[in-house]
Amino acid sequence: MPRKKTFEKTTKLSAGDISAVIQMAWEDRTTFETIRERIGVSESDVIKIMRSELKPHSFKLWRKRMKGRVTKHRLLRPAEMKFSDNAVADHRRANC
Repeated sequence: MPRKKTFEKTTKLSAGDISAVIQMAWEDRTTFETIRERIGVSESDVIKIMRSELKPHSFKLWRKRMKGRVTKHRLLRPAEMKFSDNAVADHRRANC
């Protein structure tokens, strides 16, 4: 079965950017807002990237994991969560 067409945006993302989005999306403490700040893609774009780049079963596992997770949105986090998601997401990009 052929893979779905890869994610396309008006400004094309490099393979390293797509890899970084996938890595940050899997991380529990990296918010969608951080992904937008670092890579420039919205939450819905992250979902599209994950859908197009992951195998169907992996995508379903990721969506199940992310559903209702308060750590993926800064405004939903409890006040006692003091870690900085910017520090967590500060990693090397693959394939740059």
